[in-house]
Amino acid sequence: MVHAVEEARQTLVHPTALVAPGAKLGQGVIIGPWCSVGPNAVLDDGVELISHVVVDGHTHLGAHSRYFPFCTVGMAPQDLKYKGEPTRCEVGARTVVREHVTIHRGTATGSGVTRVGQDVLIMANAHVAHDCVLGDRVIIVNNVVMGGHVTIGNDARVMGSAAIHQFVRIGHAALVGGVAGVEADVIPYGSVLGNRARLIGLHWIWLRRNGVQSAEIQLMRKAFFTLYPKVCGDVSFQARLAHVRQTFGDNGRIQEILDFIDAPSHRGLVRPARGGAADQAETEGA
Repeated sequence: MVHAVEEARQTLVHPTALVAPGAKLGQGVIIGPWCSVGPNAVLDDGVELISHVVVDGHTHLGAHSRYFPFCTVGMAPQDLKYKGEPTRCEVGARTVVREHVTIHRGTATGSGVTRVGQDVLIMANAHVAHDCVLGDRVIIVNNVVMGGHVTIGNDARVMGSAAIHQFVRIGHAALVGGVAGVEADVIPYGSVLGNRARLIGLHWIWLRRNGVQSAEIQLMRKAFFTLYPKVCGDVSFQARLAHVRQTFGDNGRIQEILDFIDAPSHRGLVRPARGGAADQAETEGA
């Protein structure tokens, strides 16, 4: 039994893999055929590079994260201002990075680090650009591309082939629909769709699946349609925002949305849809 445990903790490097001197490998790391690991990489316990994976730069891979063939992590950013500075890339524990994904390290003119959280799933052919920050339990579906400095909150979902403009913020548990072009910030629990993306409602499915009670969902619906009514009339957004803060601000999730709106932004907020999409969102939330 002791022998079996020791064998499970053994680091295995395939003869065809290239691991540079200086790379730090934890216990139980598996580096498969034709992988390349740079001299400044740190691989925590149980990391698995299945095959043909490249890990470059000052990159830290969290425990038990897995990397599928032909993905690259920590390569130089696609930024003409980058001059080889020792910027970083960090990936959290238990994250799964699928085939042909590219995750680039940060830039000296940005935060200096690209950070992917824990328990994240990044599906095939997605691109995580320099200085992006992805929270925990985020799901990025196939062919999603994001510009530099994008921030994605915990539990957010970005569906296939969506494109996210640089400096955009996507809030906690938000949903970005497939093939959406996202040019502005998406509020927490928001759901956006289209090219260009428009806010069609809240992420009702996530709320229900994660134990939010019907009474609170109904309260969030009232707050949402107070802030984003189907017909705005002469009432300004700031007036509606003040009304929501006064009427619904005691609810933690609604306050989270309000705090997100109040926070500094490079891109402003995604505009709400008018007509059919918003009506459909209300029906699905019932």
